[in-house]
Amino acid sequence: MLTIGEFSNICKVSAKTLRYYAEIGLILPEEINPENGYRYYSVSQLEKMLLINRLKTYQFSLEEIKTLLESEELLEERLFAAFQKKKNELSAQAQKLNNTLEQIEGDMSNLRLGRSIMSYLENIDVQLVEVPLMYLLSIRKMVLEQEFAEEYGICFGRLFRKMEEKKLTAAAPPMVLFHSSEYSPFGLDTEFAIPVKEYATGTRDFCPGLCLKTVVRGSYSQLPSVYAKQMEWAQREGYENSEALYEVYVTDPSDGVQEKNFVTEVYCPVKKNSLRSRDRK
Repeated sequence: MLTIGEFSNICKVSAKTLRYYAEIGLILPEEINPENGYRYYSVSQLEKMLLINRLKTYQFSLEEIKTLLESEELLEERLFAAFQKKKNELSAQAQKLNNTLEQIEGDMSNLRLGRSIMSYLENIDVQLVEVPLMYLLSIRKMVLEQEFAEEYGICFGRLFRKMEEKKLTAAAPPMVLFHSSEYSPFGLDTEFAIPVKEYATGTRDFCPGLCLKTVVRGSYSQLPSVYAKQMEWAQREGYENSEALYEVYVTDPSDGVQEKNFVTEVYCPVKKNSLRSRDRK
């Protein structure tokens, strides 16, 4: 048997942490002396403690680790599935960090050249285009910001299955319409849609008409800047928003395309500002 100090030293975990792990039922002492309360761990428990430490380095929470280790039955299968999910999460985090590093490098480069840190806005192109009527097969629901990526996969999966059932043909890439002007505690009023060639039961007309259009190449982190640039352009030229903003995903993120190769079209339906029009008369 090992004292709590010996066990702590071997596994590089403090005695205080081991006591907390015992409190939450993650790993219990093999034996507790009833007279003095001293805790003892068996040599066989070292492997479990090392596994807990390893899972922590993979950024599993203590609650997740406890759930994984509650039963040894099918442990390998459950670990593999959990690792796959965690790997995807960490890959996404790593991609975001890489994007941030590239952005910082770009800002530093501008500063070295004596440019404003916001000079990147000058490279955002805004076009005024006319978008014709289209038929949409869609799902509209309230979506929380942190759930958007998951809902994207779920909703478009359902829509593509429905297209197969109804024998519908896609007319353009998938798109998302944002009907809310701001986030609420219930999320954002979001419509996941696929333009289709055929008009059928369950589809709806969508005629955005006059729109501001910007093509974004690369990370979705650029989108807020694009919206800001479009609003600036609209105000300067005497236009106002008339319909739901929407994004068209020319490249599907679920296809494994690297984020730097994403192509997204951002549309802001607009109309002439009535107040500006009257002022000019």
